[in-house]
Amino acid sequence: MKGWEIGGCSGQGWVLYLAGMIIRDEKSSDIEAIGAVTKAAFADCRYGEHTEQFIILALRKAGALSVSLVAEDEGCVVGHIAFSPVKIGGRQCGWYGLGPISVLPELQRQGIGKALMREGLERLEAMGAKGCMLVGEPKYYERFGFRNRAGLVLEGVPEENFVALAFGDDEACGAVEFHEGFGANC
Repeated sequence: MKGWEIGGCSGQGWVLYLAGMIIRDEKSSDIEAIGAVTKAAFADCRYGEHTEQFIILALRKAGALSVSLVAEDEGCVVGHIAFSPVKIGGRQCGWYGLGPISVLPELQRQGIGKALMREGLERLEAMGAKGCMLVGEPKYYERFGFRNRAGLVLEGVPEENFVALAFGDDEACGAVEFHEGFGANC
């Protein structure tokens, strides 16, 4: 595995390098590559409807991408992570949904997803977010502090696959609604 180096401050967080790879904010010139990376990352996924690339487009079009980062290696986008506001109990209250997160299949399990997660969560916390939630594989996300939280419910999702991370003492509870962009399918 490649070694880590820490670069200078990016203005919103530290830029992480994985032997030439950087984590940075998305640019408009990245949009096509983000779609391609996301589509490839989820192509063999046994869950979901393979609409993740459309979700990102819908969130971007709605102005709902609060944090959208890419992993770039030698000038190529190799990973992406997105965060958007969620509602709890019908109102926005400082919590964000993570998703999707994607890394090119041939580069998975090399720390790129972990770097995207860490930088994204640091940026959310620096923005004053109260927490973050996602639908995913709990065993993977536990390493970042995500847990099932009593009182938070996402309709139609098995409880074990809905996890959250509070950045403080916030004991949010209620029905969670992700942005309507998560319903995009084309």
